[in-house]
Amino acid sequence: MNKWILGARIKTLPAAIAPVIVGTSLADQIQVINALLALIVSLSLQIAVNYANDFSDGVRGTDTNRVGPTRLVASKLATASSVKNASFISFFVAIIAGTLLAFNTSVWLIAVGLISILAAWGYTGGKKPYGYLGFGELAVFIFFGVVATVGSYYVQVEQISSSALLLSIPMGSLSCAILVINNLRDLNQDKLVSKRTMAVKLGDANTRIFYLVLLVLAQVSAAAAASINIYALLTLLWLPLTYSAANQVLKGASGKELITILGKTSRLQFLLALTLAISLSI
Repeated sequence: MNKWILGARIKTLPAAIAPVIVGTSLADQIQVINALLALIVSLSLQIAVNYANDFSDGVRGTDTNRVGPTRLVASKLATASSVKNASFISFFVAIIAGTLLAFNTSVWLIAVGLISILAAWGYTGGKKPYGYLGFGELAVFIFFGVVATVGSYYVQVEQISSSALLLSIPMGSLSCAILVINNLRDLNQDKLVSKRTMAVKLGDANTRIFYLVLLVLAQVSAAAAASINIYALLTLLWLPLTYSAANQVLKGASGKELITILGKTSRLQFLLALTLAISLSI
């Protein structure tokens, strides 16, 4: 597989697609161009974050001996500077699409976009990356949950609603759950390099409980969208997948097993998003 596709971490991209689908589907009439631009922004930011993390963790040496997906810098498949440039190119694509979106709707979106980019880079970049201090999950919930979902709705109707905020909860919770599984997998290695992720702070057992709470919150809040459209109860169809993933984690899955659970969590987010989108369109 092409190394740049590996570095983009394709399996993480549903986390960028899902909130856009949900936020867009809430609108009565969909502005297709705005929806496509919102999707480009979200995907570009996700890819930029992945390359930025690869670069920052690689130059710090924190990606050595990891069990997870191949990292370009740590595995010497690409130079640190080229991975950094790939991140900047992805950010630039997000800036272009975001600027066009802002001109179509509100120039205030430019400020939101710049904050999102700073947050994306600051996760593992800079002198004091907040991902090393245990704030990664909070940032993911805000930017890949609330901002992405509510923002996708906003660019359709140019207003914010309580319904959009409600729909952002399952999206943010599952995006967090994906990060939690990543950090649980890397917990011991992160301890060795003084990377104080939420998993390191909570410890193995509590991190597993935290993952369960996030999955339950996602299912409950998705079902609560029945207050918007009764067909949102169809999201309960995915309870078996939720149970399967949570059960594996609570029973002590580790190492490569967590990579499989990561895939399940990503799939759960996408299926919930698709079900919500269909429900809201009925």
